Amino acid sequence: MEMLEHAPEVEQVRRLVTEVPGPRSRELDARRASSVASGVGVGLPAYVARAGGGILVDVDGNHLIDFGSGIAVTSVGNAAPAVVERVQAQVAELTHTCFMVTPYEGYVAVCEALAELTPGDHDKRSALFNSGAEAVENAVKIARTFTGRQAVVALDHAYHGRTNLTMALTAKNMPYKHGFGPFAGEVYRAPMAYPLRWPGGGTKTREQIAEEAFDAFVSMLHTQVGESNTAAVIVEPIQGEGGFVVPPHGWLQSLSHYCSEHGILLIADEIQTGFCRTGDWFACEHEDVVPDLITTAKGMAGGLPLAAVTGRAEVMDSVHTGGLGGTYGGNPLACAAALGAIETMRTEDLNARARQIEKLFRSRLDRLRDKHPEIAEVRGRGAMMAVELTAGPDDLTPEPVATAAINKRCHSQGLVTLTAGTFGNVLRFLPPLVSPDHLLEEGLDIVEDAFAHVLG
Repeated sequence: MEMLEHAPEVEQVRRLVTEVPGPRSRELDARRASSVASGVGVGLPAYVARAGGGILVDVDGNHLIDFGSGIAVTSVGNAAPAVVERVQAQVAELTHTCFMVTPYEGYVAVCEALAELTPGDHDKRSALFNSGAEAVENAVKIARTFTGRQAVVALDHAYHGRTNLTMALTAKNMPYKHGFGPFAGEVYRAPMAYPLRWPGGGTKTREQIAEEAFDAFVSMLHTQVGESNTAAVIVEPIQGEGGFVVPPHGWLQSLSHYCSEHGILLIADEIQTGFCRTGDWFACEHEDVVPDLITTAKGMAGGLPLAAVTGRAEVMDSVHTGGLGGTYGGNPLACAAALGAIETMRTEDLNARARQIEKLFRSRLDRLRDKHPEIAEVRGRGAMMAVELTAGPDDLTPEPVATAAINKRCHSQGLVTLTAGTFGNVLRFLPPLVSPDHLLEEGLDIVEDAFAHVLG
């Protein structure tokens, strides 16, 4: 079969030829305002025409440095060659049959790859879906079926999606939950091991915080829910929308052991942290934690919509035939993209690259913190780094206004950045793992300028 020629590679330079957003983007944004529901927000209305590596090219010809990756989706970069080739080949053969009607090999191949890559050497099964929220909902369904229990425990500052059940699991009201209730029942919330904001955290070691946070978790679950009523605990090994909160070492292991002891399934939500983002295939590997179920999406398919639940065979197979699925779940094009993305991660060793990116960012961000006492903490792992802004070194009052202003300044200078955090006071960085160092350094120069511009 004749393949389409590759588009020219996107030049890996920042170049501003208009203001950002430019005139053509503003025209498109006017069209958006008259046709797209206003509830769909846009962070930076610079409309993208092409992308590759660490650069987004907008319709005005501006080359923007990408520190967002579409919220950790394009980890292998936009239009990665292995993804493009596989998708082009697949789209010429068939675009859809519905795996539940007449199956195809790509779905099986992705599930085989997930069994190989996810933590643990036990027998595994997977089911494929379209979005992270779908994966989380189905993980809860599976956990309830296997255990015969109903309660699910989530954490403070958690984010798990925008569907009814996942909104119940999500901790942040605005913009995710406000006005959308009532939410699904039998969902409970426990304290998160958030070192910066743990009571007395500034005077305690991370080991002490891990112990206290685990004790608080156990107390809440035991007294308010009951172990024998709890189907699952769902946890992000590093919280995403909650502000890239990294729990202290040992806390996640304690949770895992506790769940195992009481017949509670541990669901690791690795939708943002998975597929090399943190320097391991999955973030829970950092502490040798093997979850019973793991949910994935975002970075697994190079930008195409695909999600999965992977877990112990006896757990996954506890659901009756026909109980899992969906018309588009595991679409052939998305499966082809996932296989191309995984190939790229392996051949380019993007786990090692994520660790290199962390060293570069941490060095620069630590120096930035020395200049600006409003940076209360630099945190993250791999190419998932963040800074939290507060009123000052002895005042943890969140500074969402300054954070938003810094974010806006970065945008105007051609750097795509994102905010996060329960209080909106975290600036997060998620560059594509294939970004060259010179773009990362230039992007961090822009970040430094933005801090100086806003904070002085």
